[in-house]
Amino acid sequence: MKDLKNKPFIGRKKELADLDRFTQKSTSSLIVIRGRRRIGKSRLVKEFAKSFDTFYTFSGVAPTKETTHQSQLDEFSAQLSKQLNMPEFKVNDWNKLFWLLAEKVKKGKTLLFFDEISWMGSKDSDFLGKIKNAWDMYFSDNPALIFIICGSASSWIEKNILSSTGFLGRVSYTLTVREVKLQDCIAFWGSYSKNISAYEKLKMLSITGGVPKYLEEINPKVSAEDNIKDLCFRPGGLLVNEFDNIFSDLFLHNSAVYRQIVSMLASGAKDTQEIAQLLGTEPTGRLSDYLDELKLAGFVSRDYTWHLKTGHDSKLSRYRLSDNYLRFYVKYVEPYRTQIERDNFEVKTLTALPEFSTILGLQFENLVLNNRHEIHAALRLRAEDIINENPFFQRATSTQQGCQIDYMIQTKFNTLYVVEIKFLRDQIGETIIKEVQQKIDRLTRTRAYSVRPVLVHVNGISPSVVESGYFAAIIDFGSLLEI
Repeated sequence: MKDLKNKPFIGRKKELADLDRFTQKSTSSLIVIRGRRRIGKSRLVKEFAKSFDTFYTFSGVAPTKETTHQSQLDEFSAQLSKQLNMPEFKVNDWNKLFWLLAEKVKKGKTLLFFDEISWMGSKDSDFLGKIKNAWDMYFSDNPALIFIICGSASSWIEKNILSSTGFLGRVSYTLTVREVKLQDCIAFWGSYSKNISAYEKLKMLSITGGVPKYLEEINPKVSAEDNIKDLCFRPGGLLVNEFDNIFSDLFLHNSAVYRQIVSMLASGAKDTQEIAQLLGTEPTGRLSDYLDELKLAGFVSRDYTWHLKTGHDSKLSRYRLSDNYLRFYVKYVEPYRTQIERDNFEVKTLTALPEFSTILGLQFENLVLNNRHEIHAALRLRAEDIINENPFFQRATSTQQGCQIDYMIQTKFNTLYVVEIKFLRDQIGETIIKEVQQKIDRLTRTRAYSVRPVLVHVNGISPSVVESGYFAAIIDFGSLLEI
């Protein structure tokens, strides 16, 4: 644990609080944690473990063609021997290992952690049944024990644990770990943060998102451009090969289809029909499974539009690539991958990359939508006041015009907040007023609704926009990245 003492733990106050409430129970708890690769699941658990008397942690081996059932058993056995200070031993059955572990967790405030659970049992069809039996027969007998099962393969966890009849009624809580909040990202620049502009920080975040592992790689002594070049355009850079690692770990079958879908969504949100047409397949069946798995993995969001009259979601929805790293990789790393690996590619400036300003805008939208609670706070909206919220789109028909709104909030007070999200290096001028009003004019609604336009920006707006009084609120998202 020495390395964790030297490595600062950033953010995650809510997640730790969510976990801590289970230490107040008088009975044992089985908790499932899931989330995207590199999102900090294991680090969160290790931080949580500091409040326990005993902590045992085990992790599966990343499966390859050579990985066998016995190799997973041997790895678990080696980890168990080390933590129990016992001689190494070899067994051929999970039950024996679980029984040995159970002897050590009978009493006391104990945290038991199985990491990358899908790897651990990848070669044994009875593995999960044996875990269930170990929980029922041994682990749960200790009322002060918390057993955490964790993994990056969220769709595997959903199918084999959360939706499994074998674990029905046994899981106390499911925690999905998401990106670090925008305000917590400041800490990754350390003492340099106060001298770095919000625009530069957001440029970096437009590639990393709020993924802790990527943010840890920031060198605050150099510019965002140089950091991005080192991570994405140098041979051996962390984010050069990361895409392959993500897909080989999570989608061992038909990974090519997942890659195709991600590539399609890199240029903007699409509905199921559009995705199916581009893939040359039907918009039902297996395609829905692919999209759901990408959604569960934390890479794609499904944004439903809704009926203003009822506030209920409609059948219309679009899939949005909500992971900033994946979009940047598909647009700017993958096309030059061979040249990068040969150290034969140079990016003089990021703005020279094709459509960079457009892509930066999409990345900024993700950051805003992933931190929408900040907009709620700026507008003084309580959760109970909101009927629905999301990117909103309206299809063109014979009786209405089409329109697309970056983000809209409908409240129980019949107010629609139409939020325009703009990421520009320079100030935003008066043309923004016409753009937003055009969207509002196209929006089909009754006179019962009040519409309040809201502008979210980074690098300032012209005085004439402020003086016009057009916007009900102007939110500087860059201010969240200032100390």
